[in-house]
Amino acid sequence: MDTKPAPFVPPAPAPRAKPPSMLEMMRIVYRNPLELWGEPSYNEPYISVTGVGGPLVIANDPALIKHVLVDNAKNYRMATVRQLVLRPILRDGLLTAENDVWKRSRKAMAPIFTPRHIFGFAGPMLKRTEAFAERYDDGGVRDMAVDMTNLTYDILAETLFSGEIAGEPGSFAHQIDRLFETMGRVDPLDLLRAPEWLPRVTRIRGRKTMAYFRQIVADTMEMRRASMAKDANVPEDFLTLLLRAEGPDGLTRGEIEDNIITFIGAGHETTARALGWTLFCLAEAPWERDAIEAEIDAVLAREPDPTKWLDAMPLTRAAFEEALRLYPPAPSINREPIVPERWRDLDIPAKAAVLVMPWTVHRHRKLWEKPDAFMPSRFHPENRQKMDRYQYLPFGAGPRVCIGASFAMQEAIIALAVLMNRFRFDTTSETKPWPVQKLTTQPQGGLPMRVSPRKR
Repeated sequence: MDTKPAPFVPPAPAPRAKPPSMLEMMRIVYRNPLELWGEPSYNEPYISVTGVGGPLVIANDPALIKHVLVDNAKNYRMATVRQLVLRPILRDGLLTAENDVWKRSRKAMAPIFTPRHIFGFAGPMLKRTEAFAERYDDGGVRDMAVDMTNLTYDILAETLFSGEIAGEPGSFAHQIDRLFETMGRVDPLDLLRAPEWLPRVTRIRGRKTMAYFRQIVADTMEMRRASMAKDANVPEDFLTLLLRAEGPDGLTRGEIEDNIITFIGAGHETTARALGWTLFCLAEAPWERDAIEAEIDAVLAREPDPTKWLDAMPLTRAAFEEALRLYPPAPSINREPIVPERWRDLDIPAKAAVLVMPWTVHRHRKLWEKPDAFMPSRFHPENRQKMDRYQYLPFGAGPRVCIGASFAMQEAIIALAVLMNRFRFDTTSETKPWPVQKLTTQPQGGLPMRVSPRKR
């Protein structure tokens, strides 16, 4: 008799039974776009409608997604709405740059994200996580949403900036939340494709926070420039590579600033959110947690080299990837065709808003068994070949696939291994997160969890 518990179904908005009115839609888009999508978005291969801002195509079919993001990527630029939201924050950073600016930035950053460099980061990642874990020695209830933001900030500062990010780390988590609360939301005027010169009230409130991050960037650059002027033996890290790429044929000073803020602000945020959701889901599925704790304990007992942990911990990796499926850090990928085209029986007009939404693709009824359930077994080695490459998009796909994907995966497994080897994370009566889209998929209400030293 099979006594395995039913899989845990974590919180998520139910698909809407009918389309919202215009006013209601505007409210939902501002409050939480994840609550906007109806049953067809979770069942149909694609949806083509004419919306408030013009033609809209929602792409769920993996073949259509591949066409948009890979096969005919040259015909698809960044969507106007997406740029209206992100460019005020990131300007010409890697996530928002286009054409030659994007090519220069990608080329300048590529050397730091080679496998050799990624493995070189494992030691510092381990060091920072072990130091962070000491904060939990007394146990107690902690907000994992805040703590994982601080941990990934520490790791980012140590690895990509060699510990030389200006500013006070203690205020960082609060400021990043404030930034995404104000600047990282879709404003109703964005949906209407209103001209950029019309002020967005939501972003006016975020200017002070934006100035805070820009000041961190300016101070960080000056610190490193001073070091480079005095000493040729500066760290060969992300910051140094960017500064050396400055010049007539390379990056401008402004582009360097934008890419630094992209990685300080958004580069760590995605991993932080995924780690928090992973700990939450495992706490609510203790039968999965037990197996992962056993795996972590066994690997750490025999293998001191953290570069080998990702391959040695398939259950831990699967749990993290399943959390990425249920709560994709970037819940939508927005594109816009330059010229009209036809894909099979679908006409895609020029300037149509084409949405590839990991949020709905990852929960699509035709692509996944029990799509709303937390089932890490989907990503166990023997099952991975069953899924299409383009039905699982936590890091995007195509030319603009996330440059830091390998960095994030290694970072996540090291963090989970250290923390779960030493401590157990349990939910409390106050742990009632609700997924909200604010640039990333964030837990509204935080993730308060009880941290207890594990008994050996």
